[in-house]
Amino acid sequence: MSQDELLNKEEKVAGDRSGAAGMERRPVHRTGSSQGKSSRPAHRTAGSPGKGSHPDGTAGGTHPRKKTSRSGGEKPHREREEPDSKFTVGETLPDADETDEEYEERRRRRAKRREEAKRRKRRVIMIRRVLAGAACLLVLLILIFGIRAIARRNKKVDVPGEDVVVDNPESAGNGGGAESGTAILEPTSTPTPIPTPTPIPDIPFNPQATENTKATNLISSTEVMHNGESIDDRESRAPWFSFDFGVGSEYTDMEGIITFRGNNFRDSAQYGTAEMSDYTISKVWERETGSLEYNGHVWSGNGWTGQPLIVRWPEATKQAMNLYDSAKAKQDLVEVIYASMDGYIYFTDLETGEKTRDSMYVGWTFKGAGALDPRGYPILYVGAGYNSEEGVSRVFIINLLDCSVMYTFGNLDSFSLRGTLSYFDSSALVDAATDTLVYPGENGILYFLKLNSNYDESAGTLSIDPGPMTKWRYRGHRSGDEKYWLGMEDSCCIYKGYLFVCDNGGHLMCINLKTLRVVWAQDILDDSNGSPVLSIEDNHLYLYISTSFHLGWRSDTTATIPIWKIDAENGEIVWHTDYECYSESGVSGGVQSTAAVGKNELSDYVYVTVSRVGDLYEGVLTCLDKKTGDIVWEHKGVYTWSSPVCVYNADGSGAVLYFTFDGKGFLLDGATGEVRSEILLENGSVEASPAVFENKVVIGTRDCRIYGLQLN
Repeated sequence: MSQDELLNKEEKVAGDRSGAAGMERRPVHRTGSSQGKSSRPAHRTAGSPGKGSHPDGTAGGTHPRKKTSRSGGEKPHREREEPDSKFTVGETLPDADETDEEYEERRRRRAKRREEAKRRKRRVIMIRRVLAGAACLLVLLILIFGIRAIARRNKKVDVPGEDVVVDNPESAGNGGGAESGTAILEPTSTPTPIPTPTPIPDIPFNPQATENTKATNLISSTEVMHNGESIDDRESRAPWFSFDFGVGSEYTDMEGIITFRGNNFRDSAQYGTAEMSDYTISKVWERETGSLEYNGHVWSGNGWTGQPLIVRWPEATKQAMNLYDSAKAKQDLVEVIYASMDGYIYFTDLETGEKTRDSMYVGWTFKGAGALDPRGYPILYVGAGYNSEEGVSRVFIINLLDCSVMYTFGNLDSFSLRGTLSYFDSSALVDAATDTLVYPGENGILYFLKLNSNYDESAGTLSIDPGPMTKWRYRGHRSGDEKYWLGMEDSCCIYKGYLFVCDNGGHLMCINLKTLRVVWAQDILDDSNGSPVLSIEDNHLYLYISTSFHLGWRSDTTATIPIWKIDAENGEIVWHTDYECYSESGVSGGVQSTAAVGKNELSDYVYVTVSRVGDLYEGVLTCLDKKTGDIVWEHKGVYTWSSPVCVYNADGSGAVLYFTFDGKGFLLDGATGEVRSEILLENGSVEASPAVFENKVVIGTRDCRIYGLQLN
């Protein structure tokens, strides 16, 4: 509020006071003197009504105060009683010996003194308000720094959107109240706001190869094509892309899981917190899907990696979409978007399992997870994982306002070194600042597409004008047509201007996106389909990755499957933990999943599912110590390709959820591996990975079902 506004407000309050003299008298509420709920302080702030006013701002029963002399008696006034007098009520009359000119001069001097007194009073009020505001700000800063100091001294729980201090970690999550030593600030009531993650500062990051990780040790060549033209001197065009991706929690402000494993770090498949107390799993709904047959292959339900997308759309966007009227009318609708292997994209109400709009038939098999635009634009990016009667597979950019295909690319790309193969199982990322789509392909090409998107939320219109397109390809020393293929089936992760991706040929690469050169490369031995996961630990960036066992490439019986922790700055191996795995032709053993990196109370651990350990049908969920790679615990059962998910309560306590190939789901204590609950999906066979929105879980099966589950 400006100074003039404050002065005008003060004059209005003064006017209200003088007008109150003739009104019915009411009691003045005073701090400390009144009793009962109606008692209110008489102190006045810049935004409150004057002293003695009613709460609604109308004048109250303030008594007009009489002016008194210093001796305590009432100061004499001579007042003109005639109502038509030229003198104003309250003014003194002329002295008997005064001329009119002297009297007018005395009135002017008196008025001037009154005006000066008013100005002084206003200045004093302004100074008091400024000092009061400064005092409030100082108190607020002291509180903030005090809370931060307490949080550092106690065990700090990093939960997006919640401030939690746990004085006694052993009692957290066990229902302890004041007696247990747990102090928890109550979570915000529903509807759940967009979480505000605790800021993670930028870390020093300047990737450089060592002798062991020089790109030339593994990569023989890289090439760039821009707008259909091969670029020989790519340095002359640098920087190619001025990306500056932050930490994963900064990727989007949208509410939900909008790409595979949530963000550009690929480190979270849960949005919000679960508020588990019983730690049980229950089925809420299920929905039927179908199958698609082509060239002798039947693709049914949802397979690897098959993670659904879950989003709470902004209200204006929701109203502009082709949703059913019931879905548009539902407050806080959360929509599940699931691209399936039967060629359909399904749209479902997360709470009820009911359809939110008509399913969209595209006609190609979708094995991987799609992605939504992180800016909140109603755009779905999704790639087909196999050809169909409709033609060769490709990437689709879909307008979710009306479920129309706006653009496709990637099919029969002449720049590919894998012939006509055009599969896309990766989940895209979008650089919001430059309006650029990043999409790896199994054809061995990294695609960078300028979208030139335009979304008018108020008008409900969306358009893109794609171009230019930049493509990057590579070749490894051991790349071949029979084994160690070129191509990327995993979903890349990006930090600042560096992209991390692995491939079918056992290469893990760090690529500088300004120069489009490989900074370092690490040998990860085999066909690698799990996505790398970034993790900041002790102010340094690391990466977790594993590989599979493609039968016949390294062995015809069993092979070693390492789980690696990699220094993301130079590509060197920090540690590795090995499992011996079996395999089958076309159904590989080893690790096909993506690691779950623990946070909050699980921040010491990383979780990985390993398939075909012990024999062809056995598997293990292993919990490893982040610092050493030591095995903390294992949960053994039927093997799985599904990725585990860490789920958290608001107090930071967590559990690990994962599904096995035989349709069982397990909820385990993240620290001990104790099974807290399990569920059997009647139409099971799980390859896909789940996504979690607060305490709701969505998972698809190969047996043509999508399940909505609840963590209790």
